[in-house]
Amino acid sequence: MRYILQKLGFYAVALWAALTLNFFIPRLMPGNPVDIMVSKLATKGPVTADTRAAIAAMLGTDTQAPLWQQYVDYLHALVSGDLGTSVAYFPASVNEIIGQTLPWTIGLIGISTVISFLVGVGLGTFAGWKRGSWVDNLIPFTTMLQSVPYFWLALLLLFFFGSVWPVFPLNGGYDVYTFAGPELSWGFISSVLYHGALPALTIVISSIGGWMLGMRNMMVSTLSEDYILTAEAKGLRPGRVRAAYASRNAVLPSIAGFAISLGFVVAGSIVTEAVFSYPGIGSALLMAVNSNDYSLMQGIFLVITLAVLGANLLVDLLYGVIDPRTRARS
Repeated sequence: MRYILQKLGFYAVALWAALTLNFFIPRLMPGNPVDIMVSKLATKGPVTADTRAAIAAMLGTDTQAPLWQQYVDYLHALVSGDLGTSVAYFPASVNEIIGQTLPWTIGLIGISTVISFLVGVGLGTFAGWKRGSWVDNLIPFTTMLQSVPYFWLALLLLFFFGSVWPVFPLNGGYDVYTFAGPELSWGFISSVLYHGALPALTIVISSIGGWMLGMRNMMVSTLSEDYILTAEAKGLRPGRVRAAYASRNAVLPSIAGFAISLGFVVAGSIVTEAVFSYPGIGSALLMAVNSNDYSLMQGIFLVITLAVLGANLLVDLLYGVIDPRTRARS
């Protein structure tokens, strides 16, 4: 219980620090969201001083309250679930934008991360078990692909498989010419899978090398343990030694890394969604930064913070169960 309370206390402080930074960082950026809104409205006609004052009141930038009072109001709004109004997607609220874009990101990045983990760990297990095989020789190539800049690999795949050989669509999350919006039908789901195949392939290719290399090295280290020799000396089948003794223990660090990587699912989508114009939360964050949309930036950063801290807390608690020495040291 003491171990759990220590971890909960640590992550509570980390959450408070992240929320505080989330409040101050957007306000240190140059520009004014009211000026951006006024410039948008000015393209359709003259903007009066009363209109400007109304926009400032709506966005909460007309306050003369000191910074600490704004900070208290910001924390109160977070607790009540009010994330404000988005400037970039006006008049939609931040809650609506996050609710619309987050499922796309979780679907694309989450499924891609799970696929790359399962395939990478499976191939790494085989490479460690059969050292010198063709799968083992494949690791330097996959590691090289992981070192390629993310956006560069995405652009290459987009150029070859979207432009030279038009196998996949160039952008979007679904066929906007066939469907007016998201709907629950097989035609729409197949369109989403078709449009998400190339972004998902980019994520899998760029991340599978790390899972393979880590699992392969852990398998090699585990195979030299005494209990593996004991299992072989007892005459157990090689398949059982590999599955029940070697890979079962070697996969533990990879599981911890996988839990942490799930926390970064939301944050890691910005480049992919920007290149493929995918309607996820990364594209919304990019739009918010370009528009100085403080409310939307704070809302998305809040989601990212909660995801990362939640995943790390889960890993810490899980490690306390798997390895009792962790609890003893603390």
